[in-house]
Amino acid sequence: MIKKITNKDKKDWKKFVDSDNELENKDITINQTEKNINIKLIDLHGHTLENANKIISNFIDKCYLDNVNKIRVITGKGSRSKNKEDPYLSKDLSILKYSVPDYIKNNFELMKKIKQLDLASINDPNQGKFDITLKKFIK
Repeated sequence: MIKKITNKDKKDWKKFVDSDNELENKDITINQTEKNINIKLIDLHGHTLENANKIISNFIDKCYLDNVNKIRVITGKGSRSKNKEDPYLSKDLSILKYSVPDYIKNNFELMKKIKQLDLASINDPNQGKFDITLKKFIK
């Protein structure tokens, strides 16, 4: 489908092109913002559910005390798990993608330290990771 360019669109484009105003370099803004964010990464691939929950709990506590802004948790997609129907019952490899965030959400002590849990990534079948944004630790 080919859309016809309206006269208003042409005028707006001409005004934009003839303007002396400089455009903001969004790449610089993004890079400056990212420099101020302290991100830690943890990979839980291959851990049992129980072990992964202990590891993530300790990691969140340590990152919170160290004033880390964001944690990226890699769980994998669960595509090789033997039990997709119930992520809590796999003998060798649990579906950590769902069970770890669920553990975090249901842990009151951990949630007191968390500003945001990236639920969109958890629910995305193409993602094997999610982010946790932590609150600032005040000494």
